[in-house]
Amino acid sequence: MKTLLQIKTSVFSDHGNSTKLANEFVAGWQKANPDGRVVVRDLATEPLPHLSAERVQAFFTPAAQRTAEQQAHSSASEELIDELKAADVVVLGLPLYNFGVPSTLKAYFDHLARNGISFRYTANGPEGLIADRKVYVFAARGGFYKDTPADSQTPFVKAFLNFIGLRDIEFVYAEGLNVSEDQKRSSLEAASAEIVRLAA
Repeated sequence: MKTLLQIKTSVFSDHGNSTKLANEFVAGWQKANPDGRVVVRDLATEPLPHLSAERVQAFFTPAAQRTAEQQAHSSASEELIDELKAADVVVLGLPLYNFGVPSTLKAYFDHLARNGISFRYTANGPEGLIADRKVYVFAARGGFYKDTPADSQTPFVKAFLNFIGLRDIEFVYAEGLNVSEDQKRSSLEAASAEIVRLAA
């Protein structure tokens, strides 16, 4: 049985454009995989704590030396990593907020980045420890940023996912959503057409 992990990052949860696009893909994937399982992690309704000194120290402390609180911090991070490892397909809804990713997604990434668990340093450089799998990113933007220096999202998300081992990444963009109603409609229609192709 295949498993799809959907990560929602819009502050509007299911009402955000990026989530709506991701939901379209998930619905198509479910039709193509009727026996598949969908796991949803909604960072708007269940946000993760941002890193603190205590949490980072817990990650760095050897397991045998952790306090109960440190072990709880470490275990919460490892559950997220295990959830990702268990997925055959990953779907990420990605709105653009003030030229960057939502802070909740950054917090999620910070919990995934664990030396010796999701990546390791070697003499030849860092090596991702999460086996590659397909990742679909549905990026919704109010303006036009794709392939411009102002698009900090795409290289950041690619770099992080590559760092932990995920390299098979496909982006679908819906841009200019705040420019006009006509632009929003045409952009979302184009993204939906691409989703139909990908989910088939």
